[in-house]
Amino acid sequence: MKTINPRNVVLSVLMFIAAAPCCFVNAQPRTDTVINEGWTVSPISDTNKKAERKPVALPHTWNAAYDDGKRHYNRETMVYRRKLNVTPEMEGRRLFLYFEGVNSVADVYVNRRTAGSHKGGYTAFCIEITDFVKPGENSLEVWAGNALRTDVLPISGDFNVYGGIHRPVRLLITGRDCISPLFYGSPGVLVRQDSVSSERACVTVTTKLSLENRNAGLVLRTTMTDSDGQTVASAETPVNGESMDQRLRIEKPELWQGRENPYLYNIKVELVRDGEVIDCVRQRTGLRSFSVDPGRGFMLNGKHYDLHGFNRHEDFKGVGSAMVRSQHETDMRLVMESGATMLRLAHYPQGETIYDLADENGIVLWSEIALCGPGGYDYTGYVPNVENNARQTLREMVYQKMNHPSICFWGLFNELLAGDEEPLRQYDSPVPFVKELNALCHSLDPTRLTVFATCVDQKYYLGCADLIAWNKYFGWRTAESEAADFFDKARATAEGYPVGVSEYGRGGSIRQHADPLYADEYDFPGKYHPEEYQAACHEGYWAAFKNRPWLWTKTIWQFSDMQSSIKDEGDTPGVNDKGMVTYDRQTKKDVFYFYKANWTSAPMLHLCSKRFTVRTHAVTDVKAYTNLDNATLYVNGKKIGKAAADDIRRVVWKGVELNPGDNTIRITARKGGKTLEDTCVWRVE
Repeated sequence: MKTINPRNVVLSVLMFIAAAPCCFVNAQPRTDTVINEGWTVSPISDTNKKAERKPVALPHTWNAAYDDGKRHYNRETMVYRRKLNVTPEMEGRRLFLYFEGVNSVADVYVNRRTAGSHKGGYTAFCIEITDFVKPGENSLEVWAGNALRTDVLPISGDFNVYGGIHRPVRLLITGRDCISPLFYGSPGVLVRQDSVSSERACVTVTTKLSLENRNAGLVLRTTMTDSDGQTVASAETPVNGESMDQRLRIEKPELWQGRENPYLYNIKVELVRDGEVIDCVRQRTGLRSFSVDPGRGFMLNGKHYDLHGFNRHEDFKGVGSAMVRSQHETDMRLVMESGATMLRLAHYPQGETIYDLADENGIVLWSEIALCGPGGYDYTGYVPNVENNARQTLREMVYQKMNHPSICFWGLFNELLAGDEEPLRQYDSPVPFVKELNALCHSLDPTRLTVFATCVDQKYYLGCADLIAWNKYFGWRTAESEAADFFDKARATAEGYPVGVSEYGRGGSIRQHADPLYADEYDFPGKYHPEEYQAACHEGYWAAFKNRPWLWTKTIWQFSDMQSSIKDEGDTPGVNDKGMVTYDRQTKKDVFYFYKANWTSAPMLHLCSKRFTVRTHAVTDVKAYTNLDNATLYVNGKKIGKAAADDIRRVVWKGVELNPGDNTIRITARKGGKTLEDTCVWRVE
């Protein structure tokens, strides 16, 4: 048996501080200003100098309104422009543009001179523009293109690659000597855990500096404080290079214990000259240890911690991937309500806000690069031409996100096909390169575990990562038996590697319904996704998974409905409807409440199929989900009876007879002297 115990890591939120966090007399600390307003956009194909330019605010994508029922979306190049006023107060200072994400390739021009470029739409990058600006008004121009390229991730995948400046942009102003924002788009401060226990934590803080005056008597001062502002560790070191390591020791630390106690410390790193702070970066930090055992699953701070949750795409109806903070917060509230303990951020590094929220709420994260398999397309997700961009993206993801306590897993790829036989053989074999990525990832961050998500025989990928996870989809009738059989065999052939479930599920439309009691009557075309069948399928999966605690993770595909131009199923072409909630987050499907009943302890009761309002059969089963012991059913005011919840939190009344016309269905349950109830009306025609 193979037990994997990574070194534990101290983490912090990768963020720049708006306004001056450290103010000292005569000091000029950095400023960080969001510049999301005042932009315009137009297609690069419109070459008319007098062409209309559309005013936009960032984040922005030109694919946001894709809900027209057509299976296409624009993959082109757009030009974003904005004015930048350089004031006298900026004289002698250094100016940087920090882009959190431009999809997929960005070329940046300042006053029509090339300032820099970046490949990859899901990681941040920073460009110094000090030598490109002049006093007064300056022009900023960004060419953003999301056309498919074999040298930029992703080549493939079952999701839309939105085009645009789809994450915030900041103007960062520092002194001539500063903590560098140019190190792979990271905050310039990297916190690594050397050891952590309830008795003591030892961490190393690495600070990257950008210095014009190397012999200027600079000092680096780092302070760590608890939630009450009390100092728990500090270090002060003369600067002797542009990469500085400082070691901190914290006695009897309070540990980051997932949802139970997502405790965060604060770290402040100051660059000091002659007693004055000339630059400062703040972060939040969580202290925790973790491991994964092939027999016991995930262990957090030495205790078993069950990982269950969702795959989450950065996609929201009306805005696409250009989500603002309030929309990320909406997602996190729903995640917390469900009782989930984990999110897989599929299939690319996502916006900084969701990592911050995971830190604060105790949600464990799997973050991965966009090296994705075909996803239904008739071509590959890997060719050697993409390797340089994959290496770059991995470095950027690790350095930008490594300080978050929520991240425990780095994902290397999703569903890359492998094998010599058809249909698995896809162009060049990705296996040698994946092994290279695994080694690179461990060299960048030896404190976390690497993982891949596969849909083909794991034998091709054994040795490519620390952990194995499977994307597997079974039929609604057979999910329990097939899942139990498959994962038992997968574990037996995994050669001691821990095995998990990275994707499972079924489509579910809130506008399509069918009574499973009469399943043989229905002719289900591929695009017919009754909500009742989605729920039944998940019930089968969970019945299999809950009895296999050695599955180190169980993440549902997927948190919410999302755009996918290749899809033509459910009630809306171009939408993947396997979500637990709808694309606009306004409706929680029945299956959301199924997991809430299984994952939470606060009393809840939910009547299923409330949207199935018009029926053709007078006899039906009535089903509810609850985490209470039992519930009582009433039909048209008549008590039908009390039924007990089973081991996956279902209460079912079999063969209930309805009247022609309207029928009022009501269920109740009691807990601690309080009565819960849920009701709806079903019409039999």
